[in-house]
Amino acid sequence: MADTGRTKRWTRRAAMVGGGLAVVGGAAVLASRKSDHGGAHDAYFLALTAALRKAGIAHPVLVIDQARLDRNIAAARATLKPANLPLRVVVKSLPATGLIDHVARGMATNRFMVFNGAMLDIMAARQGADLLLGKPLPAMEYAEIVDKLGAEAAGRIQWLIDTPARLKQYADIAAARGAKLRANMEIDVGLHRGGFADGQSLAAAVDLARTFPHVTVSGLMGYDAHVPKMSDPDEAYAASQALYRTATGVLREKLGVDPATLTLNGAGSPTYARHAQGTAANEVSVGSAFVKPADFDLPSLARHVPASFIATPVIKAKRMELPGNEWLTGPLTFLDPNAARAFFIYGGHWLATPVSPPGLQFSNLYGRSSNQEMLTGSTHVALKPDDRVFFRPNQSEAVFLQFGDILLFDGTAITGTWPTFPISA
Repeated sequence: MADTGRTKRWTRRAAMVGGGLAVVGGAAVLASRKSDHGGAHDAYFLALTAALRKAGIAHPVLVIDQARLDRNIAAARATLKPANLPLRVVVKSLPATGLIDHVARGMATNRFMVFNGAMLDIMAARQGADLLLGKPLPAMEYAEIVDKLGAEAAGRIQWLIDTPARLKQYADIAAARGAKLRANMEIDVGLHRGGFADGQSLAAAVDLARTFPHVTVSGLMGYDAHVPKMSDPDEAYAASQALYRTATGVLREKLGVDPATLTLNGAGSPTYARHAQGTAANEVSVGSAFVKPADFDLPSLARHVPASFIATPVIKAKRMELPGNEWLTGPLTFLDPNAARAFFIYGGHWLATPVSPPGLQFSNLYGRSSNQEMLTGSTHVALKPDDRVFFRPNQSEAVFLQFGDILLFDGTAITGTWPTFPISA
């Protein structure tokens, strides 16, 4: 005969265990539930929205805040002033003539770093511009540029050289066209993106350069963007500087000149402030810091403020529904209240991060779109069609070329435009 007492005890125990698991499971679900981050535009973005409406702008645009841009120029001046360190403007990060002119005037510089033939063609026409290539170009493109600019103009540019083979290619092309070649040597100071990695390889390249009567070694370029990302940035910077000093010693020995009389280029937006406190370089390159895209939210750029935004209209605003899996919408929005509403915008899929109104996010389940990007938000995001969504570009290079003329915002109104360079890689 069955032991009914024992059966009842096990039944009660199973119920208690099952109930406990349900409670624990429910608690885990509640613990994994995201907070509601939704909200409304603050006063700044309300003013920018009003300015765009007044200007009749109803398509995606890139906006630069002039006051914030000037604040960043002032921050760069203040950072570099104690060291009296000249600045070279990075053209690819500020690809609009008006923007470049504004920054160059503010920094009192005629030095520019250029990264492709299309932009070099424009910059080479500037009277008195001191041009340095920021990357080695294929030999075929170098030849094309020399043919287009002419031997004299091409001979004033500093061309970046990263290998003996490229030096030989450039030297042969220049000789065939009666042009002089100013060779700036790219050195690897720890980023490991290429260039001469040690004193011995650099010395051999300088010796090779000296065998060509039309070639002059104009200096060095060492880019140290890896430094802020290292576990010990101070140690990484010290190591990069040691490598740079070794390279300057090679130039002193091989050329018999004071390296300070040459172009010793270093830094970049993430590290220029470090160089201002002591460097083997005698100039720094800065571009992105003047507009501060989202990827440049770094401690070293704390004095700089975001000065560029993408603004785009909302096309549709509705309750979020997952296509083909509508039944998942309820559980999804319970776990993440920021997925309750769907906002389809004009354009999208930019290298950018939504910043206003707060709480907007991309949907991995729905996917990305360059036509009508969908962002989700909570019920506290009260956007409706024709309202604006604002993004911060993650970077300025390439992204700035996607919207046509840059709009200028003075805090109250859209005051003008800066045409961008033609699209190029």
